[in-house]
Amino acid sequence: MSKKTNILIFNPDEMRSDSLTHLGNPAAITPFLDRFANTEAVSFRNAYCQNPVCVPSRCSFFTGLYPHVKGHRTMAYLLHPGEKSLFQELKDEGYYVWMNGRNDLYAGQFDGWAESHADELFLGGNVKKAPGPENAELHAADKKYFYSHYEGRLKLDENGKNYSRDDEIVDAAIDRILHPVDDRPLCMFLGLNNPHTPYAIEEPYFSAIDRSKLPHRILPEECCGKPKMQELIRAYQSLQDFTEQEWDELRATYLGMCMKIDYQFKRICDALKEAGIYDDTAIFFFSDHGDFTGDYGLTEKAQNCFEDCLTKVPLLIKPPKNIPTDPGVSDSLVELIDFYATAVDFAGINPNRTHFGKSLRPVLENRSKKHRNHVFCEGGRMPGETHCDEFHSVSPNGPGPNNPYRPKMLAQTDDEAHAKATMIRGERFKYISRSLGKDELYDLEKDPGETINLIDDPSYTGELIKLKEEMLRWYQATCDIVPFEYDMRFTVDMLWAMVKSFCPPQFEQEVKAKIKNGAKMNEIILYCRMLAADTSEK
Repeated sequence: MSKKTNILIFNPDEMRSDSLTHLGNPAAITPFLDRFANTEAVSFRNAYCQNPVCVPSRCSFFTGLYPHVKGHRTMAYLLHPGEKSLFQELKDEGYYVWMNGRNDLYAGQFDGWAESHADELFLGGNVKKAPGPENAELHAADKKYFYSHYEGRLKLDENGKNYSRDDEIVDAAIDRILHPVDDRPLCMFLGLNNPHTPYAIEEPYFSAIDRSKLPHRILPEECCGKPKMQELIRAYQSLQDFTEQEWDELRATYLGMCMKIDYQFKRICDALKEAGIYDDTAIFFFSDHGDFTGDYGLTEKAQNCFEDCLTKVPLLIKPPKNIPTDPGVSDSLVELIDFYATAVDFAGINPNRTHFGKSLRPVLENRSKKHRNHVFCEGGRMPGETHCDEFHSVSPNGPGPNNPYRPKMLAQTDDEAHAKATMIRGERFKYISRSLGKDELYDLEKDPGETINLIDDPSYTGELIKLKEEMLRWYQATCDIVPFEYDMRFTVDMLWAMVKSFCPPQFEQEVKAKIKNGAKMNEIILYCRMLAADTSEK
């Protein structure tokens, strides 16, 4: 029996696709990922998440199910006992599963539930808190930086470092790679915080980014017909006094955080090589969603906004050496649920349940191949639903001014602004259907920044109808799933009552045993008739 493929999942949080140099950002510094894409992996230029915030996104790409299928479309509903995911399936197939505690996947109120999916759950928290920003006084609640999430350059400790929780996780993972517990194939998941807000990074990353190379920022005054959610967050954040230089500092700090991610990923790959298992490992690098980072005059993210800066993420895959690979950048449309299908494909697992991912193996072997015609993303809530501590769960009067997430949390209390919405994106057009408020339509060929909403333009009616019909077909195909397990229509006693009038009574226990073992009604009826005929002949 051949050795199973190791699975390495490196998952930064809130990393937008254009934070990588090879995907077109001249200010980004990601040398290892760029080389990785050019020589060993396929980097997907058009990879889309299925929800613009972490919990529903991860519940989707670790199960291969869209957020709407089982209701995992808010921050307040995670996987519950009885729901299967990649880690449980790999563990059941003999993998040694290592993950860190920040997985945003398993409901925490069930004792032992998260732990049951891993052989080793690294919680960390055993190091001294890293030093904070150099100018902490500028980020107090009464300063303009507070709601921007910008903190800037971090201090260094006595060892000349700013040793974060991410660094602790990476070091623990490297230690396990170099010192395996046994010879089982390894599944390792690193869910890191960077480049999630606050925007803060230490040297040498802070100063490494050339501010003059930053691409154009999409300005709110360039836009028309954008969603109400953006309007409200922008009003609550009150960043109108930010100068363009200050926006550049925030954007450069974010890219510095991505630069550190590049270095940390390199360290993990180097450890795999040192351990002699690099060639036998399938490596997946991708983020759960993106970040506004100043575009549209906003920071962080919004759960029912679908601009590319939020929904298009880096996705790089290196298969094990025995699988042919066509390294470089693929322009094919792909979804993060395709990660799930690809991982189980590499692991040689056929899941005993429905999922909607499509293995990316054919594109990895020939990156010019087309994978999907459309991709989808979902977000928002219905009136009365809770997304995540929007209002009363924080305090009777809502989030206080000392909460940096106050602007978004206040905006999310507006039923229209936070209405449930769905995005469909084809090669040229993106359409967003909203349960409340105005729909959106963008011509990405003419308007890649998604600045002008064309939903009321009659010249696009034909394209709009096509996208609506495609979205309806998608919902119809994915709106629910039927478990593979067979349910008995009748209890044992019910089925025995149907046949006992003609089945010889001495066979009652034998027939009931067959029913308990899963024999279907027609099989039982035919069997009882056979028993009756045999008894009659004798």
